[in-house]
Amino acid sequence: MKRKALSMLLLSCTALFVVACSPSTTTTNSSEKEGTTAESSKQAEKSDHIDYDDQEDWEFASGKMQSPIDIPTDKAEKMTPDAGTITLDYGKDITNAENNGHSIQITDGGTATINGRNFELSQFHFHAESEHTVDGEHYPMEAHFVNTSQDGRIAVIGVFFKEGAENKGFQEVLDDVNNEKTDPITDLNDMIPVNKSYYHYLGSLTTPPLNENVEWYVMKEPVEVSSEQIEAFKKLYSHNNRDIQPLNDRAIIEHNE
Repeated sequence: MKRKALSMLLLSCTALFVVACSPSTTTTNSSEKEGTTAESSKQAEKSDHIDYDDQEDWEFASGKMQSPIDIPTDKAEKMTPDAGTITLDYGKDITNAENNGHSIQITDGGTATINGRNFELSQFHFHAESEHTVDGEHYPMEAHFVNTSQDGRIAVIGVFFKEGAENKGFQEVLDDVNNEKTDPITDLNDMIPVNKSYYHYLGSLTTPPLNENVEWYVMKEPVEVSSEQIEAFKKLYSHNNRDIQPLNDRAIIEHNE
């Protein structure tokens, strides 16, 4: 790929990060007053819910650069020169793990330096199965670390989770969201691979309104979580991954650390 095209790809600006699901409103007559409290509770619950079984009805921004995608490894273009280093300095003391209605979302701080550009970590969350696929294959889970820059660009770092040994950091997340602990989550690094090789492309948010021009950096190396941890997450969200979207004419860039 030509240097100019690569530069444009890496420096593209992104839309502001907005994830919203508008609640519907209902009216009741006097004969329905008895069930008002329960119905209000159901409506509040519905307003926070993204229906992954009915994705055709999702609010759609526009464009042909949607995420997630399948990553065909034989079509990935080597970064030349291969200088797209990612350096992460995320916070270690996380105090807010929230079941937000469509995932476990953790608020955190810290910085990400991507190809010499600075971003701030705003939050990270999880999907099952993985949203991205590699050569047509899903991983059991995928974590998304959402980073924003001062000018509004969004860079999302995707990390695949594969079945293996128990992950201490992810266990702290599960314990926290299930109210089994009150101590801060301290093992964030357990959920990020040591090797920062990745696939890069331009895409979108994967929840409504699906804004585009999001920079994606999907880590090549997965981290391990136990089968019990995968099942514990699926008890909360058995299916919260968006369907694979067409690649269209987008390039996929491969960086090897």
